[in-house]
Amino acid sequence: MSNLLEVNKVSKKFGDFRALNEVSITVPKGSIFGLLGPNGAGKTTLIRIINQITMPDTGTVRLDGDLLNSNHIKDIGYLPEERGLYKSMKVGEQALYLAQLKGLSKAEAKARLKYWFERLDIGDWWHKRIQELSKGMAQKIQFVVTVLHQPKLLIFDEPFSGFDPINANLIKDEILRLRDDGATVIFSTHRMESVEELCDDIALINKSNKILDGKLIDIKRQYKINTFEVGIKAADNSGLKHELSQKFNVSPANFKTLDNELKLNIKIAETETPSELLSFLTSRGEVSHFVELIPSVNDIFIQTVTNN
Repeated sequence: MSNLLEVNKVSKKFGDFRALNEVSITVPKGSIFGLLGPNGAGKTTLIRIINQITMPDTGTVRLDGDLLNSNHIKDIGYLPEERGLYKSMKVGEQALYLAQLKGLSKAEAKARLKYWFERLDIGDWWHKRIQELSKGMAQKIQFVVTVLHQPKLLIFDEPFSGFDPINANLIKDEILRLRDDGATVIFSTHRMESVEELCDDIALINKSNKILDGKLIDIKRQYKINTFEVGIKAADNSGLKHELSQKFNVSPANFKTLDNELKLNIKIAETETPSELLSFLTSRGEVSHFVELIPSVNDIFIQTVTNN
């Protein structure tokens, strides 16, 4: 898979403050790329550079193989964390205006807006003013005008802010559909559960430096701890716990069960396999629960940022 976006050793200072320090990322075409980091890490500065709102001091940005230039504005859709709709304007009037700024004719903009308004069931909002809408309703309008011109690259900064769970799930499904239809997405959020659901690749920025990047599945493998959450019923739970603690690294586990099982986290050595552990357990009792503890993005985020 080739890359749509290539950021190479980009640095940016504001006075004496270094916002980015030789940050490099590559975003594969047709992927959802998670841009992560704590507040003040440099994510927003990088997003602004990609959008040509500000320019890097050093380094280069390429979009679809070409050095970033003013012609690329039409190829990018940006949904900022701080929303930018004009509150006194009517929804339809404003959506048409913003669509035409992105190069659509009035007729094409109307046709695409009709499609999206029907798709998101917001057709009766056309003559409402933005100030009459709730935060979540206004967010839907902002989402529509971000994707309307069908850009190659979509950048969503906290896209689920203000949404209830039903509408957050609706927008999540739309982002996945846009990806499947060929769009490339940069997704910046503090909601790590959304990263788990959506992202193919991630990069983690902390204190102006990129400290982690790659395919999410590979990063999870890298942070695996060979630990299994186990529920087992035996004739003598206490005796079995003692036996297991002699053979493995064992700690208490906390998960919901229907019966009075022995609940443990069991860490195996690098030379041991999950099937060997499961075979040992089934020889000692009835195994009702056996799940490998895969580190979450949240766990990886906290561990990596804390150690850097």
